[in-house]
Amino acid sequence: MYSKYIFKIHIKGSIMLESKTIEIIKSTAPILEEHGVLLTKHFYKKLFEKNPEVMPYFNRAHQEMGTQQEALAGAICAYAKNIDNLSALSGAVSLIANKHSSLKIKPEHYPIVGVNLLESIKEVLGDGATDDIISAWKKAYFFLADILIEAEKNLYNEQLKSENGFNEFKKFRVVKKVQESSIISSFYLSSEDGLPAPSFKAGQYITIRVPFDGMTTMRNYSLSSFGDENFLRVSIKREDALEDKTPARYVSNYMHSQVEEGDIVEVGYPNGIFTLQPQNTDKNIVCIAGGIGITPLLSMIHCLNQNRKSTQSLKLIHANKNDEVHAFKSEVESIQELNPNFKAFFFYDELKREKRSNENIGFITREFLTEFISNDKSSDFYICGPKAFMKSIKNDLLALGVEENQIHYELFGPVESI
Repeated sequence: MYSKYIFKIHIKGSIMLESKTIEIIKSTAPILEEHGVLLTKHFYKKLFEKNPEVMPYFNRAHQEMGTQQEALAGAICAYAKNIDNLSALSGAVSLIANKHSSLKIKPEHYPIVGVNLLESIKEVLGDGATDDIISAWKKAYFFLADILIEAEKNLYNEQLKSENGFNEFKKFRVVKKVQESSIISSFYLSSEDGLPAPSFKAGQYITIRVPFDGMTTMRNYSLSSFGDENFLRVSIKREDALEDKTPARYVSNYMHSQVEEGDIVEVGYPNGIFTLQPQNTDKNIVCIAGGIGITPLLSMIHCLNQNRKSTQSLKLIHANKNDEVHAFKSEVESIQELNPNFKAFFFYDELKREKRSNENIGFITREFLTEFISNDKSSDFYICGPKAFMKSIKNDLLALGVEENQIHYELFGPVESI
């Protein structure tokens, strides 16, 4: 929604940065690429020690796994490399602005981050961080901060002005809790003040905030329903700690173990840019999901089914480990019964029964995709699931001749690319 708006600010703003500043920032790109993760690890440690009040805005599990540090390092390097062509980052800035809006990041948070980041650059790079470099990065950081603050301001204003809108956390009651599989439960959330649920675009997410360690913590969850003003539905996977040291997800497990029907949770307004492209034609749609990645795609499928066009084909491929963890199969099949243009196919790592005609055992292979999209290469493809899963699917689609601008995907976690 805001990518064009941000693009205009970038073009205007890039003129405002002095050529010497741009030159210095670009010259630091190689050293930041080499020491980026070291820098961001140092930065987060410093930030949380000096300003513990900002901890609720960061995902603890992503911090423990190091993915947030890696994502920030990549973002800093991308900014340095494209400082003279900021329009190349307009999509990333729009994504970050939506993420910040979902967490209720405010203008006063930017100086806190900026001071800690600049001090970290100085401490990690040592003698390499000259006064000129620190001065240039200070200008570049607050220049970008101004762009984000403006974009987020517009998001907050739009949320507040929308029908049944709000731009702070709001209390919602869990009116229904449904177990969808052995590891996934859906939570139907109704506004405590009795107003209808806010409207949203299929594919967007909400933020849920819960108590944690004397503070609060938050996590984003894709909306898995569409078109019912009485509630918002999120479908959450229980995520326990794994042997590979992947930590348990606190908010997800809290929702499973502590939240029941009748309980109150704090909810943020829907955000996100992983949404259906404008449907000005009868262009075919292919959704490819891995596990819990079905949630935003299911919202899209409901939206397309409610507004279906007689000649538009809609297909879903959903991969799961087994029957027990597979959520929404009956819901998908009920849509398929009513919509002759919708076809669903399921993949399982293992299956303890005879497979059906639309079921497959094993991974989604390039060979399968070759036949599957033989007449659909001009379709729009929407992908959601684990990062490795999406990377594999995206690479296969590109190899089969699908244009990159037809491939759309959503990452659950820190802002990064595949």
